Amino acid sequence: MRPVLLANGLIFNEGSRFVGSLLISDGRIAEIHNGRLDPSAIDTDNYTVYDCQGKMILPGVIDEHVHFRDPGLTEKGDMLTESRAAVAGGVTSFFDMPNTSPQTTTEEAWEEKMARAAEVSAANYAFFMGVTNENTDLLLRMDPTRVPGAKLFLGSSTGQMLVDSNTALHRLFTSYKGVIAVHAESESVIRANTLRLKEKYGGDIPLALHSELRSRQACVEATRRAVELARQTGARLHVMHLTTADELEFFSPGDVSMKKITAETCPHYLIFTSESVERSGGLTKCNPAIKSAEDRHALLRAVADGRIDSVATDHAPHLSAQKRGNALTASSGMPSVQFSLPLMMQLAKDGHFSYDTVVERMCAAPARIFNVARRGFLRPNYWADITVVNPDDDYEITRDMVISRCGWTPYEGRRLNFRVEQTWINGMLAYDNGTFTEKQTSLPVRFN
Repeated sequence: MRPVLLANGLIFNEGSRFVGSLLISDGRIAEIHNGRLDPSAIDTDNYTVYDCQGKMILPGVIDEHVHFRDPGLTEKGDMLTESRAAVAGGVTSFFDMPNTSPQTTTEEAWEEKMARAAEVSAANYAFFMGVTNENTDLLLRMDPTRVPGAKLFLGSSTGQMLVDSNTALHRLFTSYKGVIAVHAESESVIRANTLRLKEKYGGDIPLALHSELRSRQACVEATRRAVELARQTGARLHVMHLTTADELEFFSPGDVSMKKITAETCPHYLIFTSESVERSGGLTKCNPAIKSAEDRHALLRAVADGRIDSVATDHAPHLSAQKRGNALTASSGMPSVQFSLPLMMQLAKDGHFSYDTVVERMCAAPARIFNVARRGFLRPNYWADITVVNPDDDYEITRDMVISRCGWTPYEGRRLNFRVEQTWINGMLAYDNGTFTEKQTSLPVRFN
């Protein structure tokens, strides 16, 4: 295969931007040229050339928080459909969560997921091991170069993987050397809220009260507990999907590679407010619950100043029928992976933060947080995971664009200026203007 030249695009990488070109050879980035190349001087006999003038060239997005529903929940989505949705959104690598059926809490279940991804995944892949009250010994035995970390639920969510043993938590935090990625909601607070609201509404708690059921207090108490445990033990903690301004007091700006305690949020917490849950008929119902407009603005500021280190999707498709019901019965979670990068670039264009910040939070920071080997940056000899974005393509998100098996998006009707035109994975063109290549280009993600 001839080397590929992505010519004369606006390259964003590691806090800098410049018009330049990338040379791809044998799956890797071979050279990065700073400056415009004269098209008439390019050797098209020996190179396959793509004209990227007017386009943005970014490192491929690493989405470190997805639920692709495979195995056991594949009526909602599976490894093929959801990884294709990811690639169409410029996501070149994903880390999948363990609350599938069976849960990824045994080595056998983890190996089965890896085998399934090797057969069908369109994007590079890795799988978290789920924490239970009994499986710390297994977590300590797993190969750290193949597993992104351990997923800990401090509040019950989809999959019922709540860890409520203080002994198990202390052992995990003192013994596990990898990243402990936590879903932080206090189960005791949620139970108390549920009992109080049931006394008033019976079993039909209105959708509008979802953020009261899974409240600010539930998030703050659990996040405080996780951060205190990490500080006491020196554990490597990553708090997922932050939703409140109050939780931000536990985190500080700074170089993410120097931090032992990091934080993530998701596009839906930066775009929607709690009122959207009722207005959307449950489509934006998720755990933790979306909070107030004040929280949304605080999270946007925290993405900009670095108190929030990474932005991932928590992509969690459900069938639209499963989203109907009340605050107790409507399923929590929404598909996001296909539109996350364009949405974040739109927020940047709207002035909330810079384009460079989007690249840092969605590409570089996940690579740094999880010690990803040779991905997340545009560097010579790194895997050529690259996203080419058209920044001037005014369009409206419609339902017929949705690739996820669930067939809907909470962002339907939203206008964007940014469209992913090409996604390169391991030096191969995996997605080109709405078309997927037939050849599978993905590999398992490795960790240093």
